[in-house]
Amino acid sequence: MGVSKGTKRRNWTYEEKMRIVQRYFSEDLGIKRLAKEENMDYTLLNHWIHKYLDNGEDGLKSKGHPGNTFAAIHKSKNLTQIEKLKLTVAKQEIEIERLKKGYQA
Repeated sequence: MGVSKGTKRRNWTYEEKMRIVQRYFSEDLGIKRLAKEENMDYTLLNHWIHKYLDNGEDGLKSKGHPGNTFAAIHKSKNLTQIEKLKLTVAKQEIEIERLKKGYQA
């Protein structure tokens, strides 16, 4: 199962996650019933509950993902000559590493 192509995934805030997990423990509701009331998948709720039990409140905090550091530079149209050269060098270093490992772009 997964998200259909083109649909936007729901981003849950830390506060929402805590509220829902606390409801699970305080209201004595089943996972499936609570998930239905909160309009979410019960497997996600089950995952949150296990994270909460294993790591406490910190288990529900988003770790974030840094993303591709070259993406913003690559899409920028007003690069200085030095930035263009740095981008070119970085691309060539990546290509060299791929070729060393036998990969083809």
